[in-house]
Amino acid sequence: MGKEEFEVKDMFEDIDKAEESVKSNDEQTTDLDRDLIGKKDEEISELNNKLLRLQADFVNYKKRSEKDRENSIDYGFEAMACELLPIIDNFQRALETEVDKEDGFYNGILMIKDQLINMLNKNNVVEIEAVGSDFDPNFHHAVFMEESQEIESGKVIEVLQKGYKYKEKVIRPAMVKVAK
Repeated sequence: MGKEEFEVKDMFEDIDKAEESVKSNDEQTTDLDRDLIGKKDEEISELNNKLLRLQADFVNYKKRSEKDRENSIDYGFEAMACELLPIIDNFQRALETEVDKEDGFYNGILMIKDQLINMLNKNNVVEIEAVGSDFDPNFHHAVFMEESQEIESGKVIEVLQKGYKYKEKVIRPAMVKVAK
């Protein structure tokens, strides 16, 4: 073997070693890259989940805040309506005592009472219907019980004080007389 052959053979061996070194480095690099990519994917997935939870929490917060705001408005209006009801009762009592129903003063008081009732009705405060209906302790407060041959037992005979509800909530039960 000549010197040239040896040098060529060494050169091929050096190339083979270099290729093996590159392959080894590529395999190590690929394993490292895979590990890094795997960790990055996990981190991205975790951050994505956190973002989704945060978005859901924010949507829930907005809904809860809106409901709290509506409840506050409802509570305030309910309190105001409860304060207006005795005033309406007093208007009704004043109208019942007036003898001259054609008097201008009577008509003025009647108009004011009707305006108050219309304002309450527009804002979901409605009178509880009682006369002739079955007694219901959820809507009626029985003050008297009276024997009656004409009306069946358990029916409301007379309303002593009107009851009202705001939306579906009773804000004042009707004070009634019930047939025995």
